[in-house]
Amino acid sequence: MEDENSIFPMEEALEMILFFNKEGIISYANAAARTKLGYGEPGGSEDGLRGRSIGEVFPHPFRDGRERTDYSLGGEQQKLVAYRRNKTCFPVEARIAPGRGGGELFVCMANDILEQEHLGREIGQIREEARQAAKAKSEFVANVTHELRTPVNGILGNVRELLGDVRDDRTKKALLLMERCCGDMNKIIDNILDFSKLDAGKFVLESRRFNIRNMVDYVREQHRGRIAEKGLDFFVTVSPQVPEYVIGDELRMVQILNNLLSNALKFTAVGKITLQLLRTARSGDKVELFFIVSDTGIGIGEEDRDKLFQSFSQVDASISRKYGGTGLGLSICKQLVELMGGRIEVESEKNRGSTFSFSVWAGADGEDASQPLSDDIAGDANDDIRTAFRQMARQAREEGDGPEDVRRYGTPENREALRRNLSKLILCVEMENWEKAEMFMEAARQLAEGAPPEVKRAALRLKMAIQKESYEKAAAEHEKLSEALGREEERDGEHRHGL
Repeated sequence: MEDENSIFPMEEALEMILFFNKEGIISYANAAARTKLGYGEPGGSEDGLRGRSIGEVFPHPFRDGRERTDYSLGGEQQKLVAYRRNKTCFPVEARIAPGRGGGELFVCMANDILEQEHLGREIGQIREEARQAAKAKSEFVANVTHELRTPVNGILGNVRELLGDVRDDRTKKALLLMERCCGDMNKIIDNILDFSKLDAGKFVLESRRFNIRNMVDYVREQHRGRIAEKGLDFFVTVSPQVPEYVIGDELRMVQILNNLLSNALKFTAVGKITLQLLRTARSGDKVELFFIVSDTGIGIGEEDRDKLFQSFSQVDASISRKYGGTGLGLSICKQLVELMGGRIEVESEKNRGSTFSFSVWAGADGEDASQPLSDDIAGDANDDIRTAFRQMARQAREEGDGPEDVRRYGTPENREALRRNLSKLILCVEMENWEKAEMFMEAARQLAEGAPPEVKRAALRLKMAIQKESYEKAAAEHEKLSEALGREEERDGEHRHGL
């Protein structure tokens, strides 16, 4: 054994090392083997294992009294059960190989894997608990949203019945507010249900043949009135290359567009919103549809763009306080787009608007599939054309209305936009349409962000009067704000003329 010990630094090795002969008699066991098998302490005598049969340590593969010519078990590492001196056992990963002298001597190297197996069982248990927790969460969300929807729809139905009978303007206004709140609640419930299904991997797209231009017209009609009420322009274009009919999930495409257009309307006080649809590629019987939604709203800084598509996330806390929302809409849009084989992206700058674009793959209708493919683009070139379209949308957004000049307080464009919004605001006050008046007030507040303190204070007082729905105070504060703006404009004129 001295010769073997001089070749291998075995005594201090962490793994168990045993030498035995062709009869299975152990001639050497290192300190780790003696300790783990209960035959001595590190540095102690090895006599406890020397002379014993390897079958006492590994009784299953090596039974006592059984003649063997090869103990190597094929030379591969395998899992065995090692028995201690007190007949307790533990799992090991062991490899047995012929030592020096050919088949006269064998060496066994084994690692105790008891802790590893315990850890594996714990991991398996944790994984199962996580699976059960996810299942319980999904069931809870489904049950709670169902329970919420029932009373909300009950309230909504009764409110709509009462609206037909009520003649008092104050009561009718309260009922209309309740109707709107119920609609908003149903949208939140739908978002939570969609998120839950997507999170559980149980969301299924429903493909059918539909007229895509009719779909775009439907989306335009849904948003045109509210966009016009806010004094914004709304442009919709569909490329002639887009097929008349496609096969896909129309409902989910509408859902994505509604979300993006609602966000554009929410965050845009002046300027315009545009929706474009193009066909950018075809592969076999599939076409890639490319949608672009652009606005001239508040925009997003580059450092905040990564937050947009995260669940329950807003760019900052003030966004949810000022504009509302659960932070789920864009996350759901992203997952829906990916389910339809596409991707969604955003380009934006603070105070210069945003451009959201997304692509989806849809089946080409039989008649459209026979059209020539000369304009189809694939691979990197397809990425280039999408980028080009986004750049064109951004340029179109920045040209014409000049959103940057409109937002910079004191420019002619800014003053004109302020005058327009305040004129619409006072009309709403005269008609006691406080909801629209507050909308125009928010646009005026954004336009006056860079104004002197006198103008800002006047704008704040007007906003408070509108929120209190006080006609006299709102009219008086509107007049004061108009006078403050007039004085500011006169001072600017005098300064420009050197007076």
